[in-house]
Amino acid sequence: MKASVCYKQNDLRTEDLPIPDISDNEVLIKMLACGLCGTDIQKIRGDSVNKPTVLGHEVVGEIVKKGQNVDRFELGDRVITAIHVPCFTCHYCNKGHYTICEQFRTNNIDPGGFAQFIRIPELHLKHLTHKVSDSVTDEEATLIEPIACCLHGLKQADIRPNDSVLIMGAGTIGILHAQLAKIKGANKVIISDMSEFKLQTALKVGCDYAINIAEKNIFEEVNKITHGQGVDVIVIAAGVSSLVSDAINLVRRAGKIIVFSGFDKNKMVNIDASRFFKDEISIIGTYSVTPYEFPEALDLLEKKKLNTQEMITHVFPLDKLSEAIDLSTDPKQSVLKVVIKTEL
Repeated sequence: MKASVCYKQNDLRTEDLPIPDISDNEVLIKMLACGLCGTDIQKIRGDSVNKPTVLGHEVVGEIVKKGQNVDRFELGDRVITAIHVPCFTCHYCNKGHYTICEQFRTNNIDPGGFAQFIRIPELHLKHLTHKVSDSVTDEEATLIEPIACCLHGLKQADIRPNDSVLIMGAGTIGILHAQLAKIKGANKVIISDMSEFKLQTALKVGCDYAINIAEKNIFEEVNKITHGQGVDVIVIAAGVSSLVSDAINLVRRAGKIIVFSGFDKNKMVNIDASRFFKDEISIIGTYSVTPYEFPEALDLLEKKKLNTQEMITHVFPLDKLSEAIDLSTDPKQSVLKVVIKTEL
């Protein structure tokens, strides 16, 4: 089978690998589509994972083989899955922090989403795998995992009716957060970025205000929109650590800041720490996704409550993954969500 193997930084090769064998409690899927995630790009261009490896986790596929003990799924079922499974019994799982469970990062689909065929292990099949209805296209289905990740983050935000929400970063994750914030009752949803294309897309799918920070002062604009009160909830959806300092100066009293993105560079920031005591603001980190967000993500897509058509801008074949990454990271290009398919 064809797979895109990452050997070292920026070294992707399309190779023939053996089709994985499955046990009696597992299934084999044929990859129909796999979303290209920012974390995939970071891992390909960085050194945070051991290589060689096959990446990709926003995957939808068709079951082409199943073990004799599998009775929840049938051959031909179209399914989505995710990358990691918690143990459900450790200290962190018992406190509801499933994504920092020690088991969480130790298990994976085999070999990864950027391959023609993928083995779904027993735990993934039991806890993370779901059928996708015919009303959802393959390309749309690749967004179920990132939608679920955003839902996991927004649980911490506790958005109330009439809240104002600022999303810092108008990439795929930022625009999904913006749409979900509206669904959860936010009155004013503001999004900021330097890409006019992404900002205009955000407005098309329901954002109320878009601030191009290359042209306007975000503090002045937010003050105008909120009449000097600041915003109730801020979601940092871009990997720029200085946004934490900005967010602390933009959030309303008793407001919440959700740190959704990782900060791989310039990790240290200066903040106005007095706001924690005098204004009771909160900064909450959120990572990845738990098994519990997937049903809601599926339901939102199946009921067409999210506009994903405007977000999926490019589709590439598997053997053009390097070109897809180059395009998606070029700030001069009008690109948002990129999807990889086995072939076009």
